[in-house]
Amino acid sequence: MTIVVTGGAGFIGTNYLFHMLEKHPEDRYICFDKLTYAGNAQNLSPLMPNPQFSFIKGDICNRDDVEKLFEKERPDLIVNFAAESHVDRSIEDPGIFIRTNVTGVQVLSDACLKYGIRRFHQVSTDEVYGDLPVDRPELSFDETASLRPSSPYSASKAAADLLLLAYYRTYGLPVTISRCGNNYGPYQHPEKLIPKAILHALNNKPVPVYGDGKNVREWIHVKDHCRAIDTVIRNGKDGEIYNVGSGYELNNLELVKHILHELNKPEELIEYVPDRKGHDRRYALNSEKIQAELGWRCETEFVEGIRNTIRSYISGGINSF
Repeated sequence: MTIVVTGGAGFIGTNYLFHMLEKHPEDRYICFDKLTYAGNAQNLSPLMPNPQFSFIKGDICNRDDVEKLFEKERPDLIVNFAAESHVDRSIEDPGIFIRTNVTGVQVLSDACLKYGIRRFHQVSTDEVYGDLPVDRPELSFDETASLRPSSPYSASKAAADLLLLAYYRTYGLPVTISRCGNNYGPYQHPEKLIPKAILHALNNKPVPVYGDGKNVREWIHVKDHCRAIDTVIRNGKDGEIYNVGSGYELNNLELVKHILHELNKPEELIEYVPDRKGHDRRYALNSEKIQAELGWRCETEFVEGIRNTIRSYISGGINSF
């Protein structure tokens, strides 16, 4: 198969390409990426000599770029990681999020219809569901939950999901969607909480924590997420949504304290900063569907995963951002 991975120079896309070339070396992979601030082609340098891998610089919002890609490569599958994803940036400038996360998906979808595709897989987020109360740990979102996005970022991702489901119903575009919790692992941009906490702690700088730090997230290692996407694109059903969660919840303050403990740094480095506008309190996913129907399971235990992540950043896995 020929698989186009849009946004493949970003955090999750990079890890996905490494995973897929190791697990399915018989397939051909094209990384299609605009190389914005969040993309780093240097991370993909170990893959460049591989004849099954190629890189094309391009913008998913540019129809000429996308049609040239499809005309040349004739892909069987599209896995779309390309997105603006930092909530703070979406609050400052919602327009770029609508352009990339919604218009870009439309451009890709139109190309898929024109050239034919076996599957368009959209990498979405648990944030489209909105949040849950911290004092109701028994509650979680399944795939039938209403969409109640809180930020321009999550609203743009929800809009893309709905657009793809409409293309599936109206045009028969073979679509699958996965919605995942907070990822961690190597190659993540330092604007995100975990790499920021590690970098600041290593340099004995204050580690910022929003508000009271009690916002709860479900944390999953990026490798488990990559395995889930691979499972869905090969065995999932057209028109279906699959939640991908670890079941491991931790609030931001607990997470930062854990990182400081692993690095033997004092908790006095924690600096509370004004809370983010519209900050969701808790995310939690019900992942029974992907487990029951496709047999996927989360394999990485958090303590081991975060320890290995810290080691990878210390040895250069935080890259040259």
